[in-house]
Amino acid sequence: MAGTAETITATHHEPMAYQGVGIRFVALLIDSIILGIIGWILGVLFGVYTTGFTMNPQGAVSGWGIVTFIIYIAYYTYLEGTRGQTIGKMIMKIRVVKEDGSRIDMGTAFIRNILRIIDGLIFYLIGAILIWTSHKKQRLGDRAAKTVVIKA
Repeated sequence: MAGTAETITATHHEPMAYQGVGIRFVALLIDSIILGIIGWILGVLFGVYTTGFTMNPQGAVSGWGIVTFIIYIAYYTYLEGTRGQTIGKMIMKIRVVKEDGSRIDMGTAFIRNILRIIDGLIFYLIGAILIWTSHKKQRLGDRAAKTVVIKA
């Protein structure tokens, strides 16, 4: 059943409730708002935005998209690699762990998050379809990194 948590027992005998699209989407929205604010502040400080939300034409060709992509991947990789949770996941009380229930490291977090490039296609429809069709509710990044999202 889509949207319900499935309980599986991990090797250390603690139940893992895999989390589906809905709660993960809300966490993603929270993180996107945070990253949008950070990107806008940095854009203003570095002159990418002239007034308000209008992009300076020189900023558009300065590689700002690459900078924001690096910030985006670094945010997810650092927080998940050190805490297992981004701010959005903390608020929604979910976290990322390895399939065996152990903590993930920075390398695992990077693999998981660099694949957001594919999972995020068509407004995260690719990731959602993969979650809906996985008994462990894993998107491509989770499958490659051997991670799952569970209740915190």
